[in-house]
Amino acid sequence: MVSSTDIAQRIIEAVLAQRLAPGTRLGEQNLSLLFDCSRTLVREALVRLAARGIVTVSSRRGWFVVQPSHEEAREAFEARRVIETGLIRRTGAMDKGTIKRLKQHLKQEQDALKGDDVGHRSYLLGDFHVCLAECLGNQLLADTLRDFTARTTLIAMLYQSTHDAVQSCQDHVAIVDALSRGDTALAERLMEEHIGQVQAALRLAPADDPLADLRQALAPVRTAPSPKLSAKDTPQPPAETYLGALL
Repeated sequence: MVSSTDIAQRIIEAVLAQRLAPGTRLGEQNLSLLFDCSRTLVREALVRLAARGIVTVSSRRGWFVVQPSHEEAREAFEARRVIETGLIRRTGAMDKGTIKRLKQHLKQEQDALKGDDVGHRSYLLGDFHVCLAECLGNQLLADTLRDFTARTTLIAMLYQSTHDAVQSCQDHVAIVDALSRGDTALAERLMEEHIGQVQAALRLAPADDPLADLRQALAPVRTAPSPKLSAKDTPQPPAETYLGALL
């Protein structure tokens, strides 16, 4: 029997794999059909995700994956920067088993980069940070990082990140290499630079622009003129996405 925790975890994984975009509607009925459970159980999962900042609810329109604002994007990256560099700074020597686990994860990332499953690649690149926190011995912060990483994945999708997946993997390799040599100062600096580069690749307005979100929403839409359509060729509005294809 599926639990509300299972449902929440599947939604988080779908976000990390970029299979659920910002603003996606999460219909309770669709989710209950997908997971073969009651709407009450689905609602419990969604309430948990709302408390974790992954979904939001409208009394009239239902549940949606969050669409972080410019300021929320900056706060999410700053939170990750503080947590991840702080974890590395406080770590001691890492044993061979821990380093082996991290290198196994890196191997999975490298293999995924050679394939065409973008979702799996995205998931592994995000999950590296959660895996690192677990290896550094703090499960509570690992759980927190999973949520922040999911939020920054949504941010990257929303603000059209230009960051290169290959570069991310190379950054991860360099961080693990520094940790394996016991050079935590270098690992901390590399993590700081890595998060900064990912943030810099976002198309975010300057921090002092109070109209940033409205400016982006009302930017001119430049499209080529369309040929005149007959009634039978007129496009119909898209139906709500069935989440079974996404999860």
